[in-house]
Amino acid sequence: MSAYRDALVVDTSRAGSSRNSVARHALTHVLRKRKRVLKNTESLAKNPDQTLQDQSFTRPSILILCPFRSFALKWFNALTAPGVLPESYSVFGRDRDRITKAFGLPEGAVDKLTEAPPGTYPPDHVATFAGNVDDKFRVGLRITKRSVKKQNDSGGLYGCDIILASPLGLRTGIENEKNADLLSSIEILVGDGLDVMSQQNWDHVKFVLEHLNQMPKDARDADFSRIRNWCLDGQAALLRQSLLFTAYETPEQRALFNSQLKNVEGKCRLAIGPRENGVSVPEGVHTDFMYFDCPSAKSEPDKRFEFFTTQVLPGLMKSAVQRERACIFVPSSFDYIRVQNHLRKEGHSFAELSEYSTPQDISRARQAFFLGKKPILLVSERFHFYRRYKLRGIRHLLFYGPPDHARYYAEFLSFPFLDDGVEPGDVTARLIYSKYDKMRLERIAGREGARELLSGR
Repeated sequence: MSAYRDALVVDTSRAGSSRNSVARHALTHVLRKRKRVLKNTESLAKNPDQTLQDQSFTRPSILILCPFRSFALKWFNALTAPGVLPESYSVFGRDRDRITKAFGLPEGAVDKLTEAPPGTYPPDHVATFAGNVDDKFRVGLRITKRSVKKQNDSGGLYGCDIILASPLGLRTGIENEKNADLLSSIEILVGDGLDVMSQQNWDHVKFVLEHLNQMPKDARDADFSRIRNWCLDGQAALLRQSLLFTAYETPEQRALFNSQLKNVEGKCRLAIGPRENGVSVPEGVHTDFMYFDCPSAKSEPDKRFEFFTTQVLPGLMKSAVQRERACIFVPSSFDYIRVQNHLRKEGHSFAELSEYSTPQDISRARQAFFLGKKPILLVSERFHFYRRYKLRGIRHLLFYGPPDHARYYAEFLSFPFLDDGVEPGDVTARLIYSKYDKMRLERIAGREGARELLSGR
């Protein structure tokens, strides 16, 4: 970290064990920069003819991207924790109270996730969704001589050193202000919870990274005589350190790592926490892994849909047994809409659960499927990510693709046994996959299992 290399860190435990270390690194960077600027200002007052280049276009130099306000509150607490914040520094009580109020739960609110009896919700779900889960925010922290102060949104953020924001909050601000000047001088980027952001809207993440370190449209109060040459030359992105954290890696994250992280100091991928060697599934339940070939990643969605509509779904519908109490799990929201439209076009009766389903929609769909009024249940991965319901009535599972979250695969295979009297022989499971699903297959079947699934193809 101190070498200022870029890093993509896969933390399977989501314990946040690196948070204090990263916070200390970011705060030290700001304090050293501030000390250097003040020292050079004094030197220039004595000798104005000197050339001292120690600044960028705007003041904010640290950006911490978070999916929810609860994550931002954890980062604020880490940045101001004893041992991270120097003893001579303090946070004004009113500023701490304002941030805690704005980024915590409303006064008197009860968090059903943390208050529920142990085991009610999966630990990873509690770790992600406990606290304030609003996903649109921006807040700034200004480091002064002896204190850390909260800066207001909009124009006030130009006077801060550290920005805590969500991808949606930043994108909205950039589009409203019609420029990305606020992000022109970011020297350290921290992205916490990339796996969560991928379940929100990955386009927002790409948008933010594409707008980092661009040449500003307005000069504002910049002293161009003190701006570093690499900033003036438009090369600031090559000197920016990016530290990205995720619970699991996806092809989209790998693409971002390869294309957007250009640090001249280099970059690396790290894995911390227990190594996953596949997931445990109910004994006696066998999954039929169904491979389809495709020539390129670009054609993969179309080839998958073609395979589903011509090879998989017709077979499912011809079986008098398997076309009843069948659940189709679709990882991608775009694929979900495509499958949904196809089922409607073909006149199939089905219930549906997506991230856009209202509580009333969810209740009706679950009841209709459980009672057998709807033979098929169509479920999106984002629905399960946000809701994490236990779904009863399932006997036959079809995974349109391997889930991003390996635990979801195991959970859905266990759902049939929520009903009394169900035996492993009553349950069938199929999973459609291609060579481009390698990362997801490794999380489900382990590296050796994924290699076996792909090697003979």
